[in-house]
Amino acid sequence: MSDATEPGSYFVANYPPFARWNKAAVPDVLAAFAAPPTQEPLGLYLHIPFCRKRCKFCYFRVYTDVAAADVERYSRALAAEAGIAASQPAVTGRRLRYVYFGGGTPSFLSVKQLERLVGGIHGSFGWDDAEEVTFECEPGTLSEPKVQALKSLGMTRISLGVENFTDSVLEVNGRAHLSAEILRAWDWIKAAEFPSTNVDLIAGMVGETTDTWQQTVEKTLALEPDSVTIYQMELPPNTVFVHDAKETGATTAVADWPTKRAWVDWAFGRFLDRGYSVSSGYTLVRDPARVHFRYRDMLWEGSDLVALGVASFGHLSGVHYQNATHWDDYLSAVESGRLPIARGLRPTKRELLIRELVLNLKKGRLDVERLRHKFGVDPLEEWAHEWRWLEAEGFLDEIAPQPVLSRRGLLQVDALLHRFFGPEPAAESG
Repeated sequence: MSDATEPGSYFVANYPPFARWNKAAVPDVLAAFAAPPTQEPLGLYLHIPFCRKRCKFCYFRVYTDVAAADVERYSRALAAEAGIAASQPAVTGRRLRYVYFGGGTPSFLSVKQLERLVGGIHGSFGWDDAEEVTFECEPGTLSEPKVQALKSLGMTRISLGVENFTDSVLEVNGRAHLSAEILRAWDWIKAAEFPSTNVDLIAGMVGETTDTWQQTVEKTLALEPDSVTIYQMELPPNTVFVHDAKETGATTAVADWPTKRAWVDWAFGRFLDRGYSVSSGYTLVRDPARVHFRYRDMLWEGSDLVALGVASFGHLSGVHYQNATHWDDYLSAVESGRLPIARGLRPTKRELLIRELVLNLKKGRLDVERLRHKFGVDPLEEWAHEWRWLEAEGFLDEIAPQPVLSRRGLLQVDALLHRFFGPEPAAESG
């Protein structure tokens, strides 16, 4: 991988890669919904695609400057889709183990819209037994009454998209909020006493310097969140930054990978000094006995995930799927009572093994025994050459009884995971 941050996706979110997913697999997805339920944990993801502004590094399906009537129509469609999905044989009667409101900006919705949406989810799924209900927030969309409403609606984990504390950095990267809104929102969040609080940061944003990064880390430490998630800035092809660079011929001034890794390494050191523990290549927690990531851990270990909303990604009975990626296609399907599936993929058993191996390695160590028991394959033997190479290059502290990444390996884990990928099959249509 080049040291420069070039256009392309670095973060490994799933396996097989999304480029493999296709329309021809839609019948497989529908068959998975119509099949008897699995014994895997069940989760629910809801995509809220609205934002006050589109961040220049954002690659998600989001909409800005939307009419109030459109927001209302979409929030009603989410509740309707929940009813359709919950009535499918693979889902009916199963209890949700986790729920995740992502975006976009879930906190863009009004309190009344949130109350109606949550009421619809409870009417179809219910989440009274859920171990975790995560809700993503953008600071400028919060008010004290809305924060209190989130607590009363049953959100157990609030994740605040801070990204940076320097106003000039926030502005040049297209963030809608400024630092004063972060502090105001955090006071409301702390006062509400959610069971778990998280702060998101991004290392290497345009305009970042060592000084501004270290100031951001110190100000985050002062907030004392239960966890902090630190991403390294990348430039997926469908971002404003990449589009503008193509138009002008200029490069986008994102810090290179060695610089970003050094900044994150420094941040990890500061959080560890303050008593935090490493939870993955991106996360640290204050109290690992109390603070968990149920959404992450269950999903990475093969749980079923029903995905609601435009362009959202799900996983059911070993089959991957994505909802319709365009507004009209999504709404027309849901409003006519159909699951809005656009594409999917039925991975092989080996591909599911690779998926769990690479995703779980992002946590810094691999539970070899769990994979042996689940897939009947010893990953230490199957990928012996890869483990030896990683150890020789200083990316592993040990191989047996379970591979453990070194700090150096942890900070560039996504660049290492491709070594475990299988050979690419012939191109598929769709």
